[in-house]
Amino acid sequence: MPIPRLTLERTALIVIDVQERLLPTIVDSERVVTNCTAALELAKVLGLPAIVTEQYVKGLGHSAPTLAAAAAGHAKTIEKTRFSAVIPAVEEFLSTNRCDDVLICGVEAHVCVQQTVLDLLAIGRQPFLLTDAISAGKLDQIAPAFRRMERAGAVPSGVLGAAYEILGDAAHPQFKAVLGVVKTLRAPFQPSLPLP
Repeated sequence: MPIPRLTLERTALIVIDVQERLLPTIVDSERVVTNCTAALELAKVLGLPAIVTEQYVKGLGHSAPTLAAAAAGHAKTIEKTRFSAVIPAVEEFLSTNRCDDVLICGVEAHVCVQQTVLDLLAIGRQPFLLTDAISAGKLDQIAPAFRRMERAGAVPSGVLGAAYEILGDAAHPQFKAVLGVVKTLRAPFQPSLPLP
């Protein structure tokens, strides 16, 4: 079985539900917003197709302002009520852009992120988890969600690792532009107690 690898030609980004009214409840929300925004900026620099989903906008509001600004003019924003982001509009977007590999970030790890990942695997696409850009409202839900997704077949990565894997070579014409974006990344949340 081939090892899943990110390539420029086959990869898309989905940013899941990083919304204003939800963020006050999210563990280490500032890091999530910063790193999801960086993922969008990297998608723009590298020319990766990108989607931003918004869950039940009437109740949860729109995406965080910095994330919305990074998405403007590049990423497609799709509203949903289903927890999974694998809805017909997203499936069509991935098919049209011929993207079998999908970078995943956003919230919440154990709900919309996890259900999106499981549905992507079910339709034959390979999710890559941007682990430094995923969180949830309850700390004790995050590690089990990552374990479940990885055991199902998702590949853990990070925003920085994914960017360099897609570049593949320091001679890539967008290398300096990528360096400019990765300087904005924030370190992962460090809980005072080890995750279960």
